[in-house]
Amino acid sequence: MSRRTPKRANTHGAAETQRRRPSARAASTRGPSAAAASTFAALGDPTRLSLLAKLSQGKPHSISQLAHGSHLTRQAITKHLRVLERANVVRCVRSGRHSLYELDLQPVHELRDYLDRISAEWDEALSRLKSIVEK
Repeated sequence: MSRRTPKRANTHGAAETQRRRPSARAASTRGPSAAAASTFAALGDPTRLSLLAKLSQGKPHSISQLAHGSHLTRQAITKHLRVLERANVVRCVRSGRHSLYELDLQPVHELRDYLDRISAEWDEALSRLKSIVEK
């Protein structure tokens, strides 16, 4: 008979993962670039963009309603909605036994403002470069 030694529990693995991939809420406290990155990551998928298009109609939708007309299962839709929830772009509202999802445009507006600031910085940099080159 062979003796087995018990495996050591990984006591810090979950914490390590948590430190490497902060939530969108944690990212928003560190500055606009971290919040923008998490929102960009959430929006960087065609399926999630199509879900946002459905939710932009103004009324909350159930998972079944969001899956209707799609080749995706409700489970796949749920996974995408969780990504959008972590980025605070979508929120879940309970209505009886049903979970309804609605769009929260605040992070999208913050993203637009962030892109406007970056655009202004680039315009200034290009203007300075133009004035240097033309001298």
